[in-house]
Amino acid sequence: MAKPDPNRVVRLIPLVVGGLAAVLLLVNRLLTPELTVTQARSDVLGAIVSAVLILTGLLWQQVAPRLPDAVELVGEQKFELAPDLPEIVKTELAWASYLLLTNTVTRSLIVLYQGKVLLRRGILPEKAEVTPGAIVQRVLEKHKPVYLVALSVYPGRFEFDYLPDNTQGVICQPIGQQGVMILGANAPRSYTKQDETWIAGIADKLDVTLFREQGAGSRE
Repeated sequence: MAKPDPNRVVRLIPLVVGGLAAVLLLVNRLLTPELTVTQARSDVLGAIVSAVLILTGLLWQQVAPRLPDAVELVGEQKFELAPDLPEIVKTELAWASYLLLTNTVTRSLIVLYQGKVLLRRGILPEKAEVTPGAIVQRVLEKHKPVYLVALSVYPGRFEFDYLPDNTQGVICQPIGQQGVMILGANAPRSYTKQDETWIAGIADKLDVTLFREQGAGSRE
């Protein structure tokens, strides 16, 4: 389902106003039996203004940025936490996931830590098992985020079978040295640099809590 453009009406205003003004000028000229010099000058000025408005409207139609096409992800709303987690970790995961799902284009979210799925939330398929593929393994090894801006064009998209089949974009964000946060979006190229920075900050916050409560091994 395509996401509606909220600025579509605004971008049409110059085109509509310019066209209407041109029609009114033409009607006025046809209904005027005798044309005076003053009226001729006014008509010329009106024609120029109408032309500028129409040209502006046409340019706005061409240069205005096109919003990414959003789709309705295939799956069901889920909110699953590992049952053996401490309450403080459950609260932290619930808070972090809520912020990401309500303030970014994220529609699916999975948190994997020390090889265990701690959280599944958002639109997700029935499959609950998460097997890290090559991309996620690289994130776990290199501790560097990976942003797949348009998942459908990547050969590695098949490893994300634990996300909805029509997921449009994916961010794999490391959580310290032992975990990864996998975020799925319903539109391609939809995460901004600000989103990426914010996601990294939330991952760092989760790392502090998870390492303290689940702590094992070294964070270095």
